Amino acid sequence: MFDYLIVGAGFAGSVLAERLAVSAGKKVLLIDRRNHIGGNAYDHYNDDGLLVHKYGPHIFHTNSHHVFEYLSRFTEWRPYEHRVRASVDGLLLPIPINLDTINELYGLSLTSFELKEFFASVAEPCEHVRTSEDVVISKIGRELYEKFFKGYTKKQWDLDPSELDASVIARVPTRTNRDDRYFTDTYQAMPLHGYTRMFENMLDHPNIKIMLNTDYQDIDGIIPYREMIYSGPVDEFFGFRYGKLPYRSLEFKHETVNKEVHQSAPVINYPNEHPYTRVTEFKYLTGQEHSKSAIVYEYPRAEGDPYYPVPRPENSELYQKYKALAEATANVHFVGRLATYKYYNMDQVTAQALALFDKLRAQRVIGEGEMETVVANGNGNGNGKHSSNGNGHRRKDGSA
Repeated sequence: MFDYLIVGAGFAGSVLAERLAVSAGKKVLLIDRRNHIGGNAYDHYNDDGLLVHKYGPHIFHTNSHHVFEYLSRFTEWRPYEHRVRASVDGLLLPIPINLDTINELYGLSLTSFELKEFFASVAEPCEHVRTSEDVVISKIGRELYEKFFKGYTKKQWDLDPSELDASVIARVPTRTNRDDRYFTDTYQAMPLHGYTRMFENMLDHPNIKIMLNTDYQDIDGIIPYREMIYSGPVDEFFGFRYGKLPYRSLEFKHETVNKEVHQSAPVINYPNEHPYTRVTEFKYLTGQEHSKSAIVYEYPRAEGDPYYPVPRPENSELYQKYKALAEATANVHFVGRLATYKYYNMDQVTAQALALFDKLRAQRVIGEGEMETVVANGNGNGNGKHSSNGNGHRRKDGSA
């Protein structure tokens, strides 16, 4: 008998497995239909010995000391501030748009004060900002919108920005200084030995059993448990009762190039003529020294693994129906991007999982388990290892 069956071994499921096992002394069965832990943050060494992110770049950043301190139990960090360039008019320009972006694009030498005036002169006032198009045009005008945002957004979502909620592009700021960092969070770093090592350290506990290549429906009714924590697609959990929630997917084309450095920035966005949206070079992220370099092209797709909930009012209304079902389902707790149909960053999912654990502890008085300690090798230097699966065995490749 397990106290908890946790469906999904990404950030949400893994954080809750660790908290319930370590802090509450609960017996946890953690399952995932993929053949690895770590969810979309999973990284591994390719055939050339280069550390790559299988599902595209995952850049950790947060303003939460609580989240950063918690994850620091399981990894050391490599300081890293992310920078992105956009290929526009034959130039590679800083994105988010900043002072250097405008000066390089137009051959100007504006100051920060003059840039504010420039933006004001090209902006098109919008009384009610409702869509992603409204957000950009009301701040920086139509020409910059079409050069940097319209094509990229159309490729990414297969929708015109005028059809998308304002929140999509509102995530990308506009700056009047020369700060070319993509994020400005207090904590910006990458796990020193990669995300997978961090997850291995997090889940290295005798109370946690892991089964991979496993769908929860395959074991439901066979392996006993008291409560479920579910981080998969909420519509799938309820058999698509009200129809499928729309998602955008991605196809990743990984390549190894026979040179130390391939491009001039960690990520280059291609908002216009190319079929892919961006190209990432992983050595910038990982700090790895190698004679070759690994890159990945991202192609947005309508079908495939669900990555991005499509933020439109009708989709939000559809999710509310599933949310009502979820709230009425006893002994099942829904957490994470897919289960709550919302685009969360990694730190936000971690915070959501920690908050759910606190709620469970408060509601059910699950109490304190064993004395909390940093897991063995939790500083990232050791050889973190998976717990065994339901049969007590695990092959060296990590599969069940």
